[in-house]
Formats: sequence, structure tokens, C-alpha cells
Amino acid sequence: MRLMPAVAATLMLAVSGPAFAQEWIEFASREDRYTANFPGPPKITETTWTSEYGATLPARVYSAEAGRSRYSMTVVDYTRAKDILAEKAKNCPAGAETCKGSPTTGAGYGIVDVRGAIAFASWKMMQRDAKVTHFMWNFIDLVEGHQLQLTNNADKSRTFASIYMHENKLYVMEATVPAGYPEPGLFQQSLGWLDENGVGLRYQSVYSNGFPPPPRVNRAGRGQGQGRIDAPGASADQGGQAR
Repeated sequence: MRLMPAVAATLMLAVSGPAFAQEWIEFASREDRYTANFPGPPKITETTWTSEYGATLPARVYSAEAGRSRYSMTVVDYTRAKDILAEKAKNCPAGAETCKGSPTTGAGYGIVDVRGAIAFASWKMMQRDAKVTHFMWNFIDLVEGHQLQLTNNADKSRTFASIYMHENKLYVMEATVPAGYPEPGLFQQSLGWLDENGVGLRYQSVYSNGFPPPPRVNRAGRGQGQGRIDAPGASADQGGQAR
């Protein structure tokens, strides 16, 4: 059973072994509505993210280290992306395609920008100086997204990334471990979502950002960590498995 706390930094996990020589915590961000395991309280950094069509968006990076392993969660708020791009479109050169807009693209391609956020984040990761060894569609608690694995050609370290979009927020989860280290399943598989009250949630069918959300699982009277569904095709060598 997993606990879904309403405030940050709660459950202490006792983990043994050479790769995990320190205590891990189940960290929760009610502001960004997610929970995940970290090797200690993560450092939180305010930053910005430039979207595919040029919107500058607020973001936070939650980061922590354990020995030579690095863990991070970047959360990007796309809530105002359409408005920002619509405003930018007012100053476009006359006749520019992105200025015309349409019911399907939006002014300044705002609709496309939000809808394609997961694909754009995945593409950015693929441009790194590393070899992509796996790329797959995935879901966590039925929120859809992508998973990638990259191997750094210089030091042979491996990066395991999970990218999701929930309620117009983009979540980019990364773990980089040295060559020969086990996959960071304790980190990747721990991701969960919080509702507006800070309580863990999951859906009854696949959630796709931008479409009407499916009904949520009613957790009244049952453990919050019960009732998970494993996605087909997620194997042990693919980092964090879907659920």
C-alpha cells in the first residue's frame, strides 16, 4: 500500500544495498500535484521552459542525488501557453502562417503547442549527445505519456526518463545512473498524481490531456495504493514500469 500525503516529505523508506546507501522519502508536492520517491528532500529550483512554439512558461525542477546517481522532476505549467502564443501572434509579420490560426491549431499554434508538449519534450531529450536505446508509449495510474532510455556514449551512464501531461502540466522525470548500476525503479515506479485536495488519484480509463477526463477511481473505504493496472509491454529492462 502506498500512502498519498497531502504535504511534502512524509514516508521514510528504509532501503539497503550499495546503490541506495541512504534513506529515501516519499515526497509530495501539493502545488504541482504529484508524489514520488526521492533520496532525501529534493532541492526545488524555479525556472522557465520554452515551448515548441516559443511560449516562455514557468517551471520547477525538483532534484536530488544519491552518490553518483542523479534524480529530477521538472514540472512545466502550460496553463497560459495558448494565451501567451495568441498574444505573440498579434505581432507576427503579416501573412505568417502561425498568425492566421484556425480552430484546430489556435492562434500562434497555441492548441498544437499544448497538445504536442509530450512529443516536444521527448524530441528535446533525443537531441542530447547520447544514444536512445528505448522509446515507448506508457501510462502511470492511466495518465498517458512516453518513456525513454538513453546511454551516454562517453561514460556509459544511463538516463531513464518518463514524460507525462496532466491537467495542463508537463512532468519530465529523469534518473541518471552510472554504468553497471541497477535501473532506478524505486524512483520511476513511484510517480503518482494528487487531486485538488492533495489525495492520490487514478482514472478508470486512459487519461489524455486536452480531452474530457475519464471518471476517477472511487477510493472510499479502500487503500489508496490498491487497484493498480499494469500496462502491457513494460518489461524489467525498460526502467519504471507502467501501472
